[in-house]
Amino acid sequence: MTTPAIEVSGLRKAFGDKVVLDGIDLTVPAGTVFSLLGPNGAGKTTAVNVLTTLMAPDGGTVRVDGHDVAAEPRAVRAAIGVTGQFAAVDELLTGQENLQLMVDLHGVRDGKQVITGLLERFELTESAPKMVATYSGGQRRKLDLAMTLVGNPRIIFLDEPTTGLDPRSRRTMWTIIRELLADGVTIFLTTQYLEEADQLADHVAVLDQGRVVAQGTPDELKRQIPGSHVRLRFAGPAELDAAAQLLTGGVRDDESLTLRVPSDGGTESLRTLLNLVHDNAIPVEDFSVHKPDLDDVFLALTGRTNVEEATR
Repeated sequence: MTTPAIEVSGLRKAFGDKVVLDGIDLTVPAGTVFSLLGPNGAGKTTAVNVLTTLMAPDGGTVRVDGHDVAAEPRAVRAAIGVTGQFAAVDELLTGQENLQLMVDLHGVRDGKQVITGLLERFELTESAPKMVATYSGGQRRKLDLAMTLVGNPRIIFLDEPTTGLDPRSRRTMWTIIRELLADGVTIFLTTQYLEEADQLADHVAVLDQGRVVAQGTPDELKRQIPGSHVRLRFAGPAELDAAAQLLTGGVRDDESLTLRVPSDGGTESLRTLLNLVHDNAIPVEDFSVHKPDLDDVFLALTGRTNVEEATR
C-alpha cells in the first residue's frame, strides 16, 4: 500500500486563547492535487505553515512524505517545495540569476541544463537576462514556481498561486500544475478561486473556523448540495405533457419544451430516469445533467458566497 504524501490527525494550533486549528484530519494520496478551501481566518495559512515546518503544532500528528514534521523537520524540508502567496524572487537579480541562486543552494548537478529546462518550461527564456523588477506579475509567479522546482521536490505547497494573475497567466499556471501532476508530484493547493479547485483538485477539503466541515472529490461535494437536476428536452408538447404526468416532481418549461427533474446527478439515478421514460415510450430529444458548483457548496457550508468575497 502506498504511503500517503500527507497525513494529518487531530491537528491543533492556537495563538493564546484563539484556537486556529481545532483538531483537523486530512489525508493526501501521493501524486494527487489536494485543495484546501476556506474563508479568511479559517486557518488555511496556519495549516500550510505547520505542514511545511514553519510553525510547530500544539497537538495531533502531522506526517509529510512519511516524516513527522515535529521530529524530522529537515527530512520534510528535503522533500517539499513551497510557493507562497507572494513571489519570493529577488528583484535586483535577473531571472537566470534567481534560478542560479537556487541551483547553488541545492547543490544541483548539471545546474546549467536544469536552468535551461526550467526557463523553457515556464516560457521565460526571453526574459531570463532581464532584471526581475521589470517582470509582470505572471512572469514573477512562474519564476517563483520554477525556483521551487530546482530541487525536484516530491510534494509542492502552492498557497494561492494565481491570485492577481490575468486569465491567460492563470490558465498557463493550471497547465504547469497538471504537468507536475503527470510527473508524479503531489500538489497541496490553497486558492480563493473555486473554479480553480474544481478544475485541478482530485480532493477538496473545506476549512471553516478551524475545522474541516466537508471533504471529498469536487463531484462528491456537489452531490451533497440540493439543486442537482436532469434537464430533458422533447420534440413537442404532447411528449412534454406525457413526461410531466409521469415525472410528477419535475418542473416544465413549455416554451423550451423541457422538463427539469430533481436528481443527485449520479450514474445510477440517471440510468433509472432514462429507462423509465423509455419504457413509457416517451422519446427524448436530448438531456443534460446540471449540478451545483463549488460556489454553491461553499455557500451552503460557510454562509459565504465564495472564498474571494469572504477574504474582503
